[in-house]
Amino acid sequence: MPTVLLTGFEPFDTDPVNPSWEAVRQLDGMKFGDHVKIVARQLPCAFSTVGQCLAQMLDELHPAMVIATGLGPGRSDICVERVAINVNDARIPDNLGEQPVDTAVAVGGPAAYFSTLPIKAMVKAMREAGIAASVSQTAGTFVCNQLFYLLQHALAGTAVRSGFIHVPYLPEQGVAYGKPSMALAAQVEGLRVAVCAAWETELDAVEVGGQVS
Repeated sequence: MPTVLLTGFEPFDTDPVNPSWEAVRQLDGMKFGDHVKIVARQLPCAFSTVGQCLAQMLDELHPAMVIATGLGPGRSDICVERVAINVNDARIPDNLGEQPVDTAVAVGGPAAYFSTLPIKAMVKAMREAGIAASVSQTAGTFVCNQLFYLLQHALAGTAVRSGFIHVPYLPEQGVAYGKPSMALAAQVEGLRVAVCAAWETELDAVEVGGQVS
């Protein structure tokens, strides 16, 4: 049975929960399409260990598709990322207290990797389902971007499509920080729709998804 690996992060900074994990864990074991199964796994928010954990999951599961997710503080919708860059530049320490500044994710690696998912089709499908979504041009420079880069690096040259999605705060977090948020049920449904669209779409949609600045 083909497997889609869907990952979320553990809580970080001072938050007791991470919406990315709270959402993907609800999709664990879900089957769709031609007997495709979602397997949800949690990853550590730590520069020095996330890559090893990802590699172990890839070796164990041999997934047919991988979609990683993370929290995007301040984002108002579900953001499908376009590109990962070969830079770590942490504004805050990670969960192990490490704070790399201006270091390479992979020494000697390409400057960037693009998502191999049909990002425009995924956004279109979520919007048609009534879920706020958009294409994002930056995954930041924290552990989310590092994971996205390492994921694309590990699967480069294979037939396994992969990419990254950022989700907003949950409503209670949004109230606490004065930031945009999205209900957990909407995040779960948005990710479900995005995964199905990614699996079912061979050629990406031609949709406007760029930004002026």
